[in-house]
Amino acid sequence: MASHGDLIAGRYRITTPLGRGGMGTVWRANDELLGRAVAMKELHVDERLSPAEAESRRQRTLREARSVAQVKHPGVLVLHDVVQHDEQPWLVMELIDGQSLADRIATDGPVAPAEAARIGLALLAALRAAHAAGVLHRDLKPANVLLEAATGRVVLSDFGIAQVDGQATLTETGAFVGSPEYTAPERMSGKRTGPESDLWSLGVLLCAAVEGESPFRRDSMAEVLHAVVIDEVKVPDSAGPLLPVVNGLLERDPGLRLGADEVERTLRGFLTQERMPTVPHTPVSPKPGAPSPSGAPVVLGAASAPAARPRVRTALLVGTLAVVLAAGGTGAWVMTRDDSAKGTEAGSGPADEVRERDSETATEKPSKTPDKSKDSGRKDSDAAEPLGDDADKPASTGPAETPGAGGDPAPKGYRTVTDPAGFKMATPTGFIRTDESPRVFYNSADNAFRIGVHPQALDPNGPAAVMRQAHASGPSDYPGYRDGSVRETTHNGFPAAVWEFTWDGGAADGGPRRTYDLSWDEGGKMYDLWVSAPAGQAAAAERHFVEAHRSFVRTGS
Repeated sequence: MASHGDLIAGRYRITTPLGRGGMGTVWRANDELLGRAVAMKELHVDERLSPAEAESRRQRTLREARSVAQVKHPGVLVLHDVVQHDEQPWLVMELIDGQSLADRIATDGPVAPAEAARIGLALLAALRAAHAAGVLHRDLKPANVLLEAATGRVVLSDFGIAQVDGQATLTETGAFVGSPEYTAPERMSGKRTGPESDLWSLGVLLCAAVEGESPFRRDSMAEVLHAVVIDEVKVPDSAGPLLPVVNGLLERDPGLRLGADEVERTLRGFLTQERMPTVPHTPVSPKPGAPSPSGAPVVLGAASAPAARPRVRTALLVGTLAVVLAAGGTGAWVMTRDDSAKGTEAGSGPADEVRERDSETATEKPSKTPDKSKDSGRKDSDAAEPLGDDADKPASTGPAETPGAGGDPAPKGYRTVTDPAGFKMATPTGFIRTDESPRVFYNSADNAFRIGVHPQALDPNGPAAVMRQAHASGPSDYPGYRDGSVRETTHNGFPAAVWEFTWDGGAADGGPRRTYDLSWDEGGKMYDLWVSAPAGQAAAAERHFVEAHRSFVRTGS
């Protein structure tokens, strides 16, 4: 990896890192030939990647360069050059002094509807330029929207997963790419799509801008998929006068979705008239044979007209979700993570790939005080309690197995255990219990997968603060700590937070591990539940994590 002061391609002197992710780092640099500041994206290719994976990363970088080169518009980040250094491509880009929309929301909170409309209009213009050049962005989200501090200019960045007419894409080779909360439902099935999919993402982004988060934010990948494809779309009240245009953009049927012309006219009318004008809803591209639009006006505060063919559409969407989940539990896709760093940047920071997808998530978890023994992998023959046929007989020290928590049957491949520590939950069949009080572990026979539960006293600062402290201490507590993130959420209506990260693993682990960790307050205690697994088996780990926290029920005081 490059470092401060390195001279790249005999011309670009790198100075300050602006953002870092699993795939690369964005640097501030000085172009010593022209005497100007630029941003440079360094590709990370390490020895742990297979030759095919390394080549895939190089091709993605070059695809981003080709995509941006197709689009000439002031709302699209300018690509100056592509250079080679140490046999790896570097992108030389325009430097935007400012911050991403995601960072602005994180720092200052949601934006006002008028500012969201201004940003939306600028992004719409950039998208129209890209679409006219045959480029679909496919990853529109707040982290990829840059706001120039001095001018307020809105710039669309990160074309790393863009689709260009006439070029092969990752989707065509069997892998899905994108950020699930912002991805249109028709893309969830891996189909080729058109500009209307980027418009869906624009609608989600407008919601996130005024509310502070996407309306499809959920605790797990499976829940995100269900929210995007099946659940009722709930546009936040904070959208206010933007409600009609957002409802029109979040129409699941792409043939009935609001078109770019109408979106522009409506948002511009709002900014000039200080109200959302009444306009007819013209779909982006009606499908052959579909009923024609009713022509009914869209009025302030009204939801868009009910879509035609509701039963057919519901069946198709359910089918899409079933195909997605059947591909690998909570996901057998590859999607990109958002690893943008705060501060001045030119692009949101390189995106990382996590196989499985989900996005990212936990592994070894320190509760209030980071404690590497939580994922030590220790096997104690005296404490281990196999979950065999005799386990349905409750014991004073071991768990009792039942078909399912709360009377619900455990999923295939799982058994519900009633643990003497005061809870019951679904664990994979054959996992062995180890009592390391106050922690309880359920581990696979080979100790590769580890599920931990730690009931403990409430922390006055709450689960999110505990998780953030653990995340901050990650680099000192876990060798090779990386890809860490913490997000606030709720669990069963109680305050909660999810912490996810990867680390190099211990001496006996044989390689990197991935952790998914949930902490929440309930019944006068803070519960910590985590799953740790080899990084290459993150999909299975995510499924175990989802089943464990979904089925978890307190049984004691």
